[in-house]
Amino acid sequence: MAQNLMTPGVYIEEKNAFPGSVVEVATAIPAFIGYTERASRNGKSLVNTPTRITSFADYMELFGGAFSPKFTLADAQNGDKNLVTIGGVEKSIQYKDNNLVYLFNSIRLFFTNGGGTCYIVSVGTYAGKDAIEIKKDDLLGTGKDANDKPIEGGLAKLVKELEPTMVVIPDAVGLGADAYEVYKQMLAHCAKMQNRVAILDVFDGFNSREDGDADNITVFREKIGTEYLSYAAAYYPWLETNVVQKGEITFKNFDDSVSLEAILPEARAVGLAQAFPKTSDDFKTMLKTDRPELSDEDVESLLPGYIKNKESNFHLGLLATSPTYSALLDEIRAVMNLLPAAPAMAGIYTMVDNSRGVWKAPANVGLNSVVKPAVNITHDQQEDLNVNALSGKSINAIRTFPGVGTLVWGGRTLDGNSLDWRYINVRRTMIMLEQSIKLALRAYVFEPNDANTWVTVKSMVSNFLVEKWKQGALAGSSPEDAFDVQIGLGATMTALDILEGKMLITVKLAIVRPAEFIVVTFEQQMQKS
Repeated sequence: MAQNLMTPGVYIEEKNAFPGSVVEVATAIPAFIGYTERASRNGKSLVNTPTRITSFADYMELFGGAFSPKFTLADAQNGDKNLVTIGGVEKSIQYKDNNLVYLFNSIRLFFTNGGGTCYIVSVGTYAGKDAIEIKKDDLLGTGKDANDKPIEGGLAKLVKELEPTMVVIPDAVGLGADAYEVYKQMLAHCAKMQNRVAILDVFDGFNSREDGDADNITVFREKIGTEYLSYAAAYYPWLETNVVQKGEITFKNFDDSVSLEAILPEARAVGLAQAFPKTSDDFKTMLKTDRPELSDEDVESLLPGYIKNKESNFHLGLLATSPTYSALLDEIRAVMNLLPAAPAMAGIYTMVDNSRGVWKAPANVGLNSVVKPAVNITHDQQEDLNVNALSGKSINAIRTFPGVGTLVWGGRTLDGNSLDWRYINVRRTMIMLEQSIKLALRAYVFEPNDANTWVTVKSMVSNFLVEKWKQGALAGSSPEDAFDVQIGLGATMTALDILEGKMLITVKLAIVRPAEFIVVTFEQQMQKS
């Protein structure tokens, strides 16, 4: 009794009759790391600052729009895709150097596939730039500023954020072979935090396994390492999407080395290209010719809008007069719409978590804004992806089925041979249960380590697990079959443990696993009547 009773009277003392409760933590909060157009809120920079957003509109407001890449035309080589025929010669459409970033279109793909609340970590901006170089140190947060001082950003900044439950770095694939160093750090980060998983892409995942000098799946398995594999899932192949629309591509996406007069065969289109101003001074001269009454100050103020209007008319004129120009823009759009699958999967994880629960495997689910996988995988080809006896590293396939569409056809972690952590939904369900119970138990730090506290803690944890069992997260015909919670002297603790201030709790769980292989046996029987 805490009251000091010295004055005669009636005193009221209230006691809690029920144990504390465990609240389920969020399970679908991805963190995206990459380059953005800008990164500011109310004039304050958000570069290397994990920022929580809830919609694509929030992203546009804080981080801006897409990078406008430049494309070149090169002589076609064996294995090249996105080919166009110009003057009877096949040309390959290729990104100009340092003109390829994936984050903006990846965020669009994330939201169209069911994405919601997420974190954005901008590691650099490209507003006003005609090139952006992807750097490993930027993504990992180990770079240096202009004064050669270390910068903490990227992945390193997420250590202090407890809410994210997934990590996705779409721009990592732009690093080439260095992408695997980023992936290794992502795995180590997730294992250290114990409350999130990484979603990975196979580098060069738009080529089939027979293309190139090396099998891209084998290279992935060899370079990803052997540590912390249960904290990640990888998906193959990349996706041909439609998030980039026709109106977003114009003649301005051609590099300066590409001459429209030289590549367009249509005479009217060539005439338009020859008459179109080439420099800002040319536009200024044209404006003064069209509007001689304008002063120099008026010309300067009207010039940006005048240029924009002329460019729009020129683009529309080329579309109307040149089928070749339209075909070139369609091929450029196809190149830009080729995206890694991880952002779409982050959206699928979110959608499945919200509709079914984190314990439902994020597989056998259709993808939105996806035309088809970049590589058509057959039943036999998937065998080595899903189950690999040599490495044990499973790669989840994305496949197209006639009459059904494009489906996610795998739900394994990279640790595919582990009976404990084979499935990504098992890993993520364990993370949810562990973190929910961990946060609830903080209230009992420094409480008396005695039977009263033990009973309260056991009741609290058991009540939470019963609720999860009812929802379908745990397997068993009864709560006793689904889980077991042990705490107490002689059960989980010794007298020495209590003297050392340790309260030890053991929780055993039977988490539901997906029916990955369904076998139906048929045989004939004798006629009975």
